[in-house]
Amino acid sequence: MSRGILFVLSGPSGVGKGTVCAALRRKLPELIYSVSATTRAPREGEQDGVNYFFKSRDQFRHMIETDALLEHAEYVGNYYGTPRDFVEKTLSEGKDIILEIEVQGALKVREKFAEGVFIFLMPPSLNELKQRIVGRGTESQATIDHRLSVAVEEMNLLHHYDYAVVNDEIELACNRIDSIITAEHCKRERFLGELFQQLEVANTADNI
Repeated sequence: MSRGILFVLSGPSGVGKGTVCAALRRKLPELIYSVSATTRAPREGEQDGVNYFFKSRDQFRHMIETDALLEHAEYVGNYYGTPRDFVEKTLSEGKDIILEIEVQGALKVREKFAEGVFIFLMPPSLNELKQRIVGRGTESQATIDHRLSVAVEEMNLLHHYDYAVVNDEIELACNRIDSIITAEHCKRERFLGELFQQLEVANTADNI
């Protein structure tokens, strides 16, 4: 059984990562969503191991100390992170997994898991990104300006990624990512190990 592939989807705030990821999972139900660990309390209806792996602060600190997380961050007084064992177990079962994450988190994952495939989701333009953020109706002008400034900084980190996908339309963005997944599974490097094993078996049989 061939090993699965970790796909990391990230991009600036407001670009539509969550929406695209949700649509992609509907399109590709066999694609496993990476479940994060957190120290925050479960909300009504949330299930451990489905929405999050809910951990105590001591348990989370132990995961940090034992390098059991591909990345982690603290947000509004709680820790969030990507458990390494969940990712490794899923990949070893031959299943692909997608991790939706912010840019800084994606770069941390790249440091520890370079074999992953990193996809940067881009807005059609900065003006369109601004309109999407404004359209939320929940941001002050100062917050909007800050988010756009950070977005420019994050887009300058595009060279750390393997692919760039423009999110002009959700369906088109999903189709592009689907094409990337197919292409990655067709890379010769993913066949070489299995091919060498087959050749070795064939050579052994010929020598008997």
